[in-house]
Amino acid sequence: MFRKKILIIDDSELMVKLITDILQGRDYIVVSASDGFQGLRKVTEEKPDLVLLDIVMPGMDGFEVCKVLRDNPANNLMPIIMLTAQENEDDKLTGLELGADDYIIKPFNPRELLSRISNTLIRIDRNRWANPLTGLKGNLEIQAEINRRIVTNELFSVIYLDIDNFKAFNDVYGFPCGDRAIKITADIITDNVHAFGSIDDFVGHIGGDDFIIVADPENVDSLCGNIIKNFDSKMPDLYTNGHRKSGFITTANRQGIITRFPIMTISISVVTNEHRSIVNHIQVGEIAAELKKKAKAIEGSVYIKDKRKQMTGGHQVL
Repeated sequence: MFRKKILIIDDSELMVKLITDILQGRDYIVVSASDGFQGLRKVTEEKPDLVLLDIVMPGMDGFEVCKVLRDNPANNLMPIIMLTAQENEDDKLTGLELGADDYIIKPFNPRELLSRISNTLIRIDRNRWANPLTGLKGNLEIQAEINRRIVTNELFSVIYLDIDNFKAFNDVYGFPCGDRAIKITADIITDNVHAFGSIDDFVGHIGGDDFIIVADPENVDSLCGNIIKNFDSKMPDLYTNGHRKSGFITTANRQGIITRFPIMTISISVVTNEHRSIVNHIQVGEIAAELKKKAKAIEGSVYIKDKRKQMTGGHQVL
């Protein structure tokens, strides 16, 4: 795991030394700056994972530094924790309004400092890799979860979910309605995982209209069946009365030919290591792609489970 780098911007040598000793004791990389101007340069040069920023400094105070950092979009995801010896509510609110992530009053308990830093870094890392539309975990965490289950020799099923005819709906109704369809789908999936899944089940958003669940094999049928039931119940509400009655919308396909597209449905493919060994997430994706093609060829919402068994004597056991 990569060590996190923390930049301390504080004009007090004693405070910098105190904080440095605490952080290095937890294996953080620590760099420091003695004033706001130097601090801004260090942010550019060092690319820290988090900034500890004192408020009261000569020349450029912490509020000004915070504003300059937040005005630069490149620093949007870089967390800032402000430090001050003044227990002043107005200072706290000003710092938070300028974009600080947290606020610590000096003198502080070393345990509190470490906890706030750790919690802030964890939260920012989650936000960095989450899908911005749904808040669900993205591709890196999806791959890590699948590989973790492989390494620990767990039985698992990977459920791939893909909305049918989503592009046509997005083209006709526009991006805001398309985003709404994606969010509703994410809610349907997470609600059903909470209702019919296990506590360790994982939900991710691959991107666009593609989602993933990593679940216990015994929960697959109830999960997929109820997701389809909820999806088919809710999606028609996104269409106009005319489109609902006709059962389709009309728009150009990918080749530019005007085509009728049915109301959105959902295709689900299920990959599992119940009957064969799986070595990595790439293999899971390849199997899922085959199943997805079959599911897409079937009209309406459907789920298909991979039941093929391990190769035996050069032949695949079905």
